[in-house]
Amino acid sequence: MVWRVLLTVVVVIGVAFGAFYAWAWNSEIPPTNAPAALFDPGIVAKGAQLAAVGDCGICHTQAGAKPYAGGFPVQTPFGTIYGTNITPDPETGIGSWSETAFRRALHEGVDRTGNHLYPAFPYDHFTHATDSDIGALYAFLMTREPVAKANRAPAVPFPLNVRLFAAGWKLLFLHKGQIPPDASKSAEWNRGEYLAESLGHCGACHTPRNVLGAEKRDAQFAGGQSEGWLAPALNAASPAPVSWTAEQVYAYLRNGFAKQHGLAAGPMQPVVRNLKKAPDADLRAIATYVASLAGSQNDAEREQKMQAMLDFARSRDSKVPMPLSGAITTSTRAGAEPGRTNDDSTAPSGAVIFLGACASCHHSGGELPVSRPIELGLSTPVNAPDPAALLRIVLDGIHPSSGERGPIMPGFSGALTDPQITALVSHVRSQFSRQPTWPNIAAALTKVRQNKEPATEAP
Repeated sequence: MVWRVLLTVVVVIGVAFGAFYAWAWNSEIPPTNAPAALFDPGIVAKGAQLAAVGDCGICHTQAGAKPYAGGFPVQTPFGTIYGTNITPDPETGIGSWSETAFRRALHEGVDRTGNHLYPAFPYDHFTHATDSDIGALYAFLMTREPVAKANRAPAVPFPLNVRLFAAGWKLLFLHKGQIPPDASKSAEWNRGEYLAESLGHCGACHTPRNVLGAEKRDAQFAGGQSEGWLAPALNAASPAPVSWTAEQVYAYLRNGFAKQHGLAAGPMQPVVRNLKKAPDADLRAIATYVASLAGSQNDAEREQKMQAMLDFARSRDSKVPMPLSGAITTSTRAGAEPGRTNDDSTAPSGAVIFLGACASCHHSGGELPVSRPIELGLSTPVNAPDPAALLRIVLDGIHPSSGERGPIMPGFSGALTDPQITALVSHVRSQFSRQPTWPNIAAALTKVRQNKEPATEAP
């Protein structure tokens, strides 16, 4: 009897695996050649705009290398996935891919040869893109400069490196199909939803994920992680003290700055840089959709809350004297290793550090038109549920892209010790926010430093 039960179990498992394997198997799509001359320039231009909305160049371009030639390390909890070469090189890129093969990759997460792709490539969003948009994106990529650069194998441990696991992930979490328009919303809102949910894949960063790395559908836009940064909630859980308007979201996406919310930093900087190539109409549509995620807004109530925040900021600001020359030096004490924890029992308070290192710009009497405590009080990182984003900004600063103009803030990673940075961040939180104090900033700083370690690159 026992042997019969065991045999039955084995047979059932074998049949189930066979059925799953048959479902997961995909045939190879024959290689093809697609001469660039065949693509209409108007379609190519449209594809360029869609590539900007989708930020394709970020994950498919390694720092200092040719555009779209791959190699960028995408860090995940399960290992590192390297962006692939999507230039039209026939050997190492997608030059031998037909539009059908390209569409299958975006809609189903399967490459030309039939291999399942890891969901670090956000096909769970791209699956919602229309065939015409995918065709335009294909035309754009196939007219880029071909680059012969071999793809780097993912650094994923066994058994996750078996591609059938990706097929199982899709069985659970991939929801294919177009996004039906909402008849109760405007055409602009529906366009924004389509772009944000499909090629824009905003939820890939701004939605929390479950233990298998899939977005939590019941917590859409409730906040997530990206490259060690907090991607704040965009829905009603947003930590922004004052709700975003569509115009402010548009300004932030277009210029990387919204007066009542602050500057784009971290992973949002390259996103904003890419969006410069997107048309105004699409950015305004995305802004309309994103601003609606937090729910209906009452203008009078919003203005009242804004005024209360400004009054609070001014009251706090009036108690901050301008720094005197020599009030504090931002260099580390003798013998301290820059940017690392040092036991400094004589370290000055966060308020004193702020006066010496920050107040010349962030004080309302400062001379540099960069920011003020009023903006600090409205800043999302200052009001966020954890200090990671503010710590990253204090450590690294904010710098415009190479060759571009923009706001500059120096980083203090090598100028302040870890106890000083902890004290400074604690002071900024208590001075300019009405939110509770962060409980363990020192531990958060240690974690931020660990996440900042650069990924090992191939020689």
